[in-house]
Amino acid sequence: MSEFGERLTNLRESRGWSKTYVAKAIGLSSMQTYANYEYGRREPDFNTVNKLASLFDVSADYLLGRKSSDDKPLTKNQKLIAYSIDPDISDEERRDIIEMVKIAMKNRRRV
Repeated sequence: MSEFGERLTNLRESRGWSKTYVAKAIGLSSMQTYANYEYGRREPDFNTVNKLASLFDVSADYLLGRKSSDDKPLTKNQKLIAYSIDPDISDEERRDIIEMVKIAMKNRRRV
């Protein structure tokens, strides 16, 4: 499996999504096409990479392995939310809290 495929798999599984869900969300007619991206058998075009990055809320550079982390700088509101939970937490813990909030919000929208 390629680094690109591993990142897709990890991102998808961390959100509890199926391959079919991701394929439909980015407009693919076949789940197998998406599965082949994860297995490293096919490479998506630029437009599809951008759709995947948007869906997973990461940069295209992260998906393509040009960046080792999908961390984005926290916004002022995100820092405020994390700080209100516990003012003594580390930046990494703040990011974890924000990620949990994002996942909860996405799951709420899917219901």
